[in-house]
Amino acid sequence: MEVKLSTVRAITPEAWSLPDVRNITQNRLMLHVLFWAVYVVFFGLLYGSYIDDYYNAFMVELVELPFKMLLVYFNMYYLMPRYLLEKRYLEFFVYLLLLMGAIAAMLQFVLLPFLIHPLFCPTTCTQDNFTMYRFIKNEVNVSYVIAITTVIALLKTWYRQQKAAQSLTQDKLEAELKVLKGQIHPHFLFNTLNSLYSLTLKKSDNAPEVVLKLSSLMDYMLYDANAATVALEKELAYIKNYVALEQMRYGDRVDVQVTEAGSIAGKQIAPMLLLPFVENAFKHGVSTETENAWVRIDVKVVENKLVLLVENCKCGTKASTNTRDMASGIGLKNLQRRLELLYDGKFKLDIEDEPESYAARLEIILD
Repeated sequence: MEVKLSTVRAITPEAWSLPDVRNITQNRLMLHVLFWAVYVVFFGLLYGSYIDDYYNAFMVELVELPFKMLLVYFNMYYLMPRYLLEKRYLEFFVYLLLLMGAIAAMLQFVLLPFLIHPLFCPTTCTQDNFTMYRFIKNEVNVSYVIAITTVIALLKTWYRQQKAAQSLTQDKLEAELKVLKGQIHPHFLFNTLNSLYSLTLKKSDNAPEVVLKLSSLMDYMLYDANAATVALEKELAYIKNYVALEQMRYGDRVDVQVTEAGSIAGKQIAPMLLLPFVENAFKHGVSTETENAWVRIDVKVVENKLVLLVENCKCGTKASTNTRDMASGIGLKNLQRRLELLYDGKFKLDIEDEPESYAARLEIILD
């Protein structure tokens, strides 16, 4: 006899598991029922221990419950939104006290003499229904539930406001990041196309390989760079492709050394975060027609810390001026802002602007 898979699943222990707590907390009606059940049990036990009669204490709580619920929900859904949350405090407290007085009077002149005393304690309950002392006790009685529910409602409102503010802040940060990344893409394309244009003017045999590498870079930029984080291997491979492309452009005029140390497997980083350092080293350090230019790129990973050191020479007056412009220009400000948004408190950026060289050292704590 063939047993269906659905039958087997129906009798597994997983089928007997308790419902998800998150689903329960999201069920508004169930939360309200749970609150009132806890309220009745707590005060029933409290008053029952005081009068040494738990049955009567619970019955009294159940009889008074509809009136207390009316008071609570009128306060939560009418008085609080209309007056308290609108900072009309005097009106709120006046109306609330009047409502509490009306409920206390109903308990004193209707429920106690005509329902509670005759049914639950005809011989033991005192007949002080019309005294001021009884009225004050009823006011205090209803004030407990009003105080508890008002505090809960205020905390819930505060939590919603904080969550909305955080969501708005997060949306603003994401929008700002998109703008900053959008500034990187055209800048990168402009520089790379300039490199390709230079090779085509020289009718270099490397032009087809440049197009191939450019295609790989574009693929990374259009697809992988849209993610929040990418594998560090991909980011470094992207940089190596860019370096190879620039080496084709400059040929023997530039000595480029790239070193890598540490384990990069499994590490994640924000995309296109390291490229501006390398790009600026070529653009501002060696872009002029100068011999013996050099660029040093050192990447080191120690546990979850990434250290990037990019150095370049200042070859000639034009390059030195461009480097100073870069150090205080839009590119570095863009990069600094992205680091603040993505790795706030988890990065350190040092710039060394020497007469003959320029160095940028970045330390990032990777998640």
